Amino acid sequence: MNVNYIEHIGIAVKDIQNGIEKFELLLGKKCYLIEDIEDQKVRTAFFQVGETKIELLESLDEDGPIAKFIAKNGEGIHHIAFAVPDTNDSLLLAKKNGFRTIDNISRKGAENLNIGFLNPKSTLNALIEFCSK
Repeated sequence: MNVNYIEHIGIAVKDIQNGIEKFELLLGKKCYLIEDIEDQKVRTAFFQVGETKIELLESLDEDGPIAKFIAKNGEGIHHIAFAVPDTNDSLLLAKKNGFRTIDNISRKGAENLNIGFLNPKSTLNALIEFCSK
């Protein structure tokens, strides 16, 4: 696998406006984008911190994956996303190397990136996302 850098760290929040206010104070930076990803039932808010971003995730649906995550684990770190040259190639290589995937092929995510997730049961319970342009 050829990971270029940590693209972002996703943090699940109950109230994205509250999260934005807290992270603007914490980071001394303004949120530069709020985006709804309807097919994933999530609203995202982004902060740029060097080469890496912080992504806040709020559920748009009480049955959405972020709502389920918060119900089970509470608010907090949801996933780590790695920038890769090609999401599909990285998913395929991960599978060849014995990792379980959630996505077999990439799909569109926030900021129009191609994204794909690995199953946390094969990554020491960390939800890993690959991202490419």
